[in-house]
Amino acid sequence: MKKAIALSALLALGALGMACGGSEANNASANANKTVANAMNAANAAMANAANQISNAMNAANSAMNAANSAMANANHAMANANHAATNAAPAANAANANHK
Repeated sequence: MKKAIALSALLALGALGMACGGSEANNASANANKTVANAMNAANAAMANAANQISNAMNAANSAMNAANSAMANANHAMANANHAATNAAPAANAANANHK
């Protein structure tokens, strides 16, 4: 909002200068107005670019987090299966007792 007010004030001063001054003042005012407009456009483009980069970085971070969560869930599932298999495995035959009659 401050930028818009400053630009409006500059444009008003430029119009006043054109009404009161010669062509040199008119050209200087027009050039100043163009410079301010170009600077504001460049600033807006830079902010939009930064916002896009932040959005892309957040999307990448979310994807990495989802992949990590999936890997952890898969590892927990595999561990549960291994524990279940170990618990339900038949005991190994005792060779010493098998030969003892």
